[in-house]
Amino acid sequence: MKKSQKQVKTLHTLLLYLAGFCLFLEWLYPLGDISDTSIGVFVLFALYCFFISYFQLHWLISIPIKGFGLLFIIHLLYFDTSFLDVDWLAETIQEMTYNIGLMFTGEWYMLTTFFRSVLFLLLIWLMSYLLYYWFVRMKNIILFILLTFFYIGILDTFTVYEGSIAIVRIFIISFIALGMSSLSKEIENKDISISVGQRLKYWLLPLVLLVAVVTFIGYQAPKADPQWPDPLPFLEGTAGSFGNGSFGTGRVGYGEDDSQLGGSFSQDDTVLFEAVVEEDHYWRIETKDVYTGKGWEVSQERNLLDQIDGQISLLTFRNNVETESLEAAISFTGNSRLPKLVYPYGVSSITTGEDVEFQLDESMESIETTLNGEERVLDSYEVSYENPSFDIDALRDNSEQDSRSIQDRYTQLPENLPARVGNLAEEITAGHETRYDKARAIERYFSANGFEYQTTNIPRPREEEDYVDQFLFETQVGYCDNFSTAMVVMLRSEGIPARWAKGFTSGERIDSNLEEENHVNQITNSNAHSWVEVYFPGIGWVPFEPTQGFTNMADFDANVEENNSPVNEEEDPLEAPDVEQEEETEEEEETDQAVEQDEDAAVSDEETGVSAKIVYAFIGIGMILLLACLAAYWKRRQIRIYFIQRKLEQHFDDATFQEAYLYLLKLADKKGYQRGSDETLREFSQRIDNDFRTREMSKLTGVYERMIYSKRLTGEKEEIIQLWKNLINQIMA
Repeated sequence: MKKSQKQVKTLHTLLLYLAGFCLFLEWLYPLGDISDTSIGVFVLFALYCFFISYFQLHWLISIPIKGFGLLFIIHLLYFDTSFLDVDWLAETIQEMTYNIGLMFTGEWYMLTTFFRSVLFLLLIWLMSYLLYYWFVRMKNIILFILLTFFYIGILDTFTVYEGSIAIVRIFIISFIALGMSSLSKEIENKDISISVGQRLKYWLLPLVLLVAVVTFIGYQAPKADPQWPDPLPFLEGTAGSFGNGSFGTGRVGYGEDDSQLGGSFSQDDTVLFEAVVEEDHYWRIETKDVYTGKGWEVSQERNLLDQIDGQISLLTFRNNVETESLEAAISFTGNSRLPKLVYPYGVSSITTGEDVEFQLDESMESIETTLNGEERVLDSYEVSYENPSFDIDALRDNSEQDSRSIQDRYTQLPENLPARVGNLAEEITAGHETRYDKARAIERYFSANGFEYQTTNIPRPREEEDYVDQFLFETQVGYCDNFSTAMVVMLRSEGIPARWAKGFTSGERIDSNLEEENHVNQITNSNAHSWVEVYFPGIGWVPFEPTQGFTNMADFDANVEENNSPVNEEEDPLEAPDVEQEEETEEEEETDQAVEQDEDAAVSDEETGVSAKIVYAFIGIGMILLLACLAAYWKRRQIRIYFIQRKLEQHFDDATFQEAYLYLLKLADKKGYQRGSDETLREFSQRIDNDFRTREMSKLTGVYERMIYSKRLTGEKEEIIQLWKNLINQIMA
């Protein structure tokens, strides 16, 4: 019989723990939809940690085993060397030290993806222990179930994640777990003898069947319409132009990881920096050259070149391009900083009041600053640059050929790129002879064929889908990442070297009275942007702007003959209108319409009488209440003890003492002092006293027994209360 009970208990433990693991997976699954996180490796690590926690090994054994698993995952994600190579361990320690330093200085925004992955793995490690404690030892599973429902509900409401099926799964898992927990408590408390076969036949199968029937009825039954208005419209800002977030409906802004593009973004008008400029232009940060089918990466290793005295050796175009010498002053506001410098095309030198070293990363053409070998983020600096003006006749000159290195690096495409992408590019550029005209044809294609600029309801490509193919042939809606990446890929399919550039647009002018020729632009996160650069032999890299509603801010010397050329007179049904001025006018009209729509939306918000600030306040209050509930749950025993003690002191009677004594027995049971099924109260009290080396439990039990038999409470009030308090303190210690 004892063997059978042990089997039942083991089965209870296993099933409860599996239920906890399945609920925890519901916290991981949404990450694949709302961020660029690949959850497969994290699910494997969770399974690994939960498996080890189930066997409750000694911490001297379990910690090294789990630590080994964490290091293995980190090596798998971020290192290409052998696992036995000690060099990657040294790099790991260096990376951890750097990020921990950032945490202590409050620069959380600078934390690297490597360190965030380590923190996430540590969280999974911790949850494997906590869920074992909650589900198996304490069997208090209600709180985690409620938190899981709350978590999925929030994601379903405020992100692109669709949580309907997840809610059904959580419902099924939760009810089965609650049923198992209840039966487990009955078996342990009442010492019920039940075999594994009986448990499966008379309890588990009927429970599963009942939950399945109820779930099916609930899923198929007609649903009432929502009784409350959707809060999302009040919280969703006007979408920004470009973003690279890590989680959720990403917030617009600059980010370094572009390996997984797609998904929706929301506006963030946080001011990053202000710039005193003579002419408006894009602010460049970096370029990327490897298209993977899902996003962008860099083909070359970091190669930092020292820039002596702030003289920048970056050449995006040749010396034969006509330029104008200009200057700009950049100053960052508040706590907003960027890990790399923003700069205009033609940057020649950078000066700052700080004694820093400038370094040019040739792999991405980004500029970084260091101080004594450590990364240093500048508060302000001044830039001198040669603003280019490209001659269209020179761009149309096909006499020079690309070098082999340019062709190999900047015409790369993934092997599994769908053929229809190249076929479309060939169709668009048919009839155009020069590289410039082909680039212009593709640039104009998007404005004439029903493509829409938007940042909400933007899907991510599925595992088997290509990012560009999905945009060109399935959705035809997106933001700058979609337009710019699609243009680069189509150009490359035609053998034209092109690359992906990112940074910020010119921003919003806030002051035009500083000096006669200067004005101040304010650049926010919402001005983050990406565009296209096309290589022209003998000239260099020239920017193009395919995104709807945006105008190329580069200067082009348009020859009078350009609008009369045979190429421009041709009407290609795949192209937008050929006259450049008409295109710019249309783009300005689209921008004006977008501004009017934003104003209308603002008026609509005012008419509703509910502002986003009010909704944020309610959310903040809700979060505070949730934290208060969690704190109350965590300290529930101390709170209960406090109120029982107050009740004893103020209302010392039979009922109050009985409640206090029974709670003392319950607390002792929770802390490991279980009373045997055949053990009397006196025997149990003597065992407690032997452990504590006192006679207090026997005295208090004597008072309780006299009260039960004589129906009245006898003894000194202060002495009885003191006995109860002493025992409570010893049990809780």
